[in-house]
This record gives sequence, C-alpha cells and structure tokens, in this order.
Amino acid sequence: MATGILFFIIGNILAWFQYNSQFVWRWWADKPVLSSFIFAIPLGLCFWYAIRSIVSDVDNLWSSKLIGFGVSNVVFGVLTYFFLKESIFEPKTITCLFLSCAIIAIQVFWK
Repeated sequence: MATGILFFIIGNILAWFQYNSQFVWRWWADKPVLSSFIFAIPLGLCFWYAIRSIVSDVDNLWSSKLIGFGVSNVVFGVLTYFFLKESIFEPKTITCLFLSCAIIAIQVFWK
C-alpha cells in the first residue's frame, strides 16, 4: 500500500508540473508538446505502478481509484500553495483537503 501511495505522490507531482508549469514559469507557456514528451511517460508509469501495487495489496480496484483521488487533491493543494501562492487556508479548500485525507484513511485503515 505504501509503495502505491508513493507512486501516486510522484505521479501527481509530475502531472502538476506537466500541466501547471505554464503558470509558474513563462518559458513553459507555449510548450505543451515538449511538456507532454517530458512528463507523460514517467507519470503514466507512476500511475500504472501505483494502481498495480494497491490492487495487489487490497485486491480491489476501487481502493486504488479513491486513494489516487485523495492523494491527487493533497499534492495539488500543496504544490499550488507553494508555487502559485494560492491559499489552501480557505474554508472550502480546507474542507475538501480534509475529505481527501479522510478518503485515503478510510481506504488504508478500514478493513
């Protein structure tokens, strides 16, 4: 399970940079093809191994989907706050991040 979550974290970090580097660094603004070539294969492999690892651990595809969803929201929130200074300390955002963490916890600890 931990290996799958780690692959989801790495994959979501790569996905964030693939899609959002254009907003952080002006140089990336007009390079969607280059961004896809650089990030697509590593992030695709990370997601593939994340799902494989989680499904082999819990024998349930739904768990991988829900854990991936929760991890993606947390990673997105942290990176967006750090690089774009968009606050995660809004009631709506904090609630959604809390729910994402709850989804992960339910999938990991509820047997």
